[in-house]
Amino acid sequence: MTWQGKLHNAFGRYTGFQIKRVGNAGRVAEKAAPAPDDLVRPPADPAADRLLTAPVFVMSPVRSGSTLLRAMLNAHPALHAPHELHVRRLTVGFGTALAEKAMAELGHNQADLEHLLWDRVLHRELVRSGKRHIVDKTPANAFAYKRIAACWPDARFVFLLRHPASIATSWFEAGAGRRTHEEAAADALRYMKAVQRARAALPGPTVRYEDLTADPEKETRALCAFLDLPWEPAMLAYGSPDVVVKGLGDWKDKIRSGSVQPGRDLPRPEDVPEILRPMCETWGYLPGTAASA
Repeated sequence: MTWQGKLHNAFGRYTGFQIKRVGNAGRVAEKAAPAPDDLVRPPADPAADRLLTAPVFVMSPVRSGSTLLRAMLNAHPALHAPHELHVRRLTVGFGTALAEKAMAELGHNQADLEHLLWDRVLHRELVRSGKRHIVDKTPANAFAYKRIAACWPDARFVFLLRHPASIATSWFEAGAGRRTHEEAAADALRYMKAVQRARAALPGPTVRYEDLTADPEKETRALCAFLDLPWEPAMLAYGSPDVVVKGLGDWKDKIRSGSVQPGRDLPRPEDVPEILRPMCETWGYLPGTAASA
């Protein structure tokens, strides 16, 4: 091993950071290493370690109507549903071995500290909103559902589904030519599988995008009942979302309209790509199939 490699390894062991070379010029970037799964655990003292009470997480694939749902929920006076926050990507690294040792004496490992950070960021947004409950609808959260459930043992989960072929088509259109239809379907399927794993492991109601757009009052009433909140008519005319930026949620004209718009027609069974047929069957979107729990 070269001396550069030895330095790389020593730096990582000592600081908790990884060094990655970027580009042909060999520029060096630092990136905090994610906490290993075996470090993930619930808060030792929930009353002291968490500021949030019963946060709400919408678990959904990309292009499934989550921005619409978050805008409707955000119109409720008790619910703050901001743009996608990606807090699970916020990491903590120990600057020195002594810092790690000091935190260990306090009972904190890396994952504990990251959970404190996540909770603090969400709590700050909730306090600034003046509302009672926060809702995070970041689609990538489905890949970390175990971590989120460990961070907030009292978290509540809502699962949002859409016809898999419609998701794939919308994901292709959102890519503006960067992906083929096949690539868009395969990439979107990763999110669908993650959401299905979360559905199988966690409690919470399932909402279908098609039902949400067809009968928004019925679906939002059911969600309010689940959240133990009174229904608010304002949820049906939510106004233009405060943040409409690509990468942080839907940014298309339909979401800017401020009210629920009809969804696209469902694809014919014969038009469903083969790669998506098993998920369509699991979610009950093909004739003769029943949705699983």
